[in-house]
Amino acid sequence: MPRSPSSPAFWRSPLRGPWFTSVLGIVLLGGITVLFLTGLVSYAAYNPNLSPVNDMTPDKGLLGFYLFSWPTDPPWLYRLTQGIHVTLGITLIPVLLAKLWSVVPKLFTLPPARSLAHALERISLLLLVGGALFEFVTGVLNVQLDYIFPGSFYPLHFYGAWVFIAAFVAHAVLRVPMAVRNLRHLRDEDLTDGERELISPAPAPPTVSRRGALGFVGGGSLLLFATTAGHSFDAPIRETAVLAPHGGPEPGSGPGGFQINKTAASRGITATETSAEAWRLVVEGGGRTVRLSRADLLQLPLYSAALPIACVEGWSTSDQWWRGVRLRDLAALVGYEEGSAPDVLVESLQRHGAFRRAALRYNQVRDPRSLLALFVNGEDLTPDHGYPARIIVPAAPGVLNTKWVARMTFGDL
Repeated sequence: MPRSPSSPAFWRSPLRGPWFTSVLGIVLLGGITVLFLTGLVSYAAYNPNLSPVNDMTPDKGLLGFYLFSWPTDPPWLYRLTQGIHVTLGITLIPVLLAKLWSVVPKLFTLPPARSLAHALERISLLLLVGGALFEFVTGVLNVQLDYIFPGSFYPLHFYGAWVFIAAFVAHAVLRVPMAVRNLRHLRDEDLTDGERELISPAPAPPTVSRRGALGFVGGGSLLLFATTAGHSFDAPIRETAVLAPHGGPEPGSGPGGFQINKTAASRGITATETSAEAWRLVVEGGGRTVRLSRADLLQLPLYSAALPIACVEGWSTSDQWWRGVRLRDLAALVGYEEGSAPDVLVESLQRHGAFRRAALRYNQVRDPRSLLALFVNGEDLTPDHGYPARIIVPAAPGVLNTKWVARMTFGDL
């Protein structure tokens, strides 16, 4: 038996072949296209033109093109799009691994480059495989809250996505026509010599059919879907998400018994600085500055809105009843009329972690459901939910719903 992986006879699985690889490739073609589009939607949801506040990706140039002002309707929009992005990404993992396994002999083909065109194709394959592994691995780690990256997840995933999608598009243009032709040939003997490159010349006895192997891969994807998708839904479906860090039952009971991502202690927030004696909200804009205690805020007109929180990791809460001061009313305190409220920069008391500052677009500020919330579900905010005051905006990513608000600066950003 050949001992070198560069020898075709080294790879003996009878499952490998153009038909098996093509089926997996067509599934990935559709799935990764949806992943990329929902990733662009997630990028737009951060309002990246509010730079360098919301988008601190360096030197992004043309790759940082701005899409549109993120809407506030429907209020569950980000919950839907990011839930699809994360759940589909996890569901596709078995398909991706099976696809990489099916073509691994190509990585050892000698000579490495038979021509300039062949060399470029091999380089594109390295970018494709490396980009796919990088995007899926960093995405899963982020979903699992394992922040072990050497830098911020946001720019790493951003640049990795563009490298991967460029290689993916090039590969699709070259290979999709061939994949479609291969799907017509289930039997190896129907293939031409040029189409048999993945088929072992000395296959081992089969233990499962190719369709059986596809069923195994599909079953793995279905299992991941069933144990992950629930983190984007309300109970009781939520309790099926046993593989998601924010799946399963709610972490507590009572008005504040719903999911959080970052606790007050983890962000260095102390009870002293959020006490009635110490905490003041500073509102600036139009050359004016107003300082408000929580008691002052309670004297202003209060409004309620039922809104979920949806996070980039794919999890979300059910609708919670928030009550507080409308953002556009705070803008009015520093001279902006109701219909002319501008963008706002929100700063938090937190000392650790990303998004200590976040910006909201004028359309988000003007929405009557956008609140500086003081209460949730009829009770004061808990420290972990942002007491004494937090932002809640319909359809905004969770990190833009700033907790422990200290300062708000209205004006064009």
